[in-house]
Amino acid sequence: MKTTLLFLLIAFSTISLSAADVLPNPVLDVTGKILRSGIDYYVLPVFRGKGGGLTLASTGKEPCPLYVVQEKYEIKNGLPLTFTPIDPKKGVIRVSTDLNIKFSDATKCDQSTTWKVDYDKSLQQYFITSGGVEGNPGPKTLDNWFKIEKYENDYKFMFCPTVCSTCKVICRDVGIFIKDGVQRLALSDVPFKIYTK
Repeated sequence: MKTTLLFLLIAFSTISLSAADVLPNPVLDVTGKILRSGIDYYVLPVFRGKGGGLTLASTGKEPCPLYVVQEKYEIKNGLPLTFTPIDPKKGVIRVSTDLNIKFSDATKCDQSTTWKVDYDKSLQQYFITSGGVEGNPGPKTLDNWFKIEKYENDYKFMFCPTVCSTCKVICRDVGIFIKDGVQRLALSDVPFKIYTK
């Protein structure tokens, strides 16, 4: 009886340890600290001399909607933003997991600052814009979910939502699309290499 009990105790502790091992790695900021939900961070390019951090801007004659763009000058950090996983109670931001990305500052537009993917028919390009819905994972919010992936020794954003098991999605890196001197975030084959601080 004692042998059976000991065997079951070892078996359950092994299962518990292996379940904990499958959690994706946490995303780390530039100082090596773990990114946490609800904390303000700046997202900056790894490569110097190609612009600064991320911000919101209109790109046409209309003041809204706002696109996620890169600051023109590298000395500008952009706007702070927060990351929120599917379960907001989970405080750690992990690689390869669905999350909402939201700028912390309010804007002049009457819409949220949560990121979403929007298709521009005239340019035949998917862009990252504001106006997304935070939370509520499922088919109606599919365009609002992004991932942070490890890329070489740094990170990148990716659009490949898994919040709907029956939905067909496109999976692409988030890169930079330059038009008229504005560097917009867009779905791309060339990822935008980033770090956070």
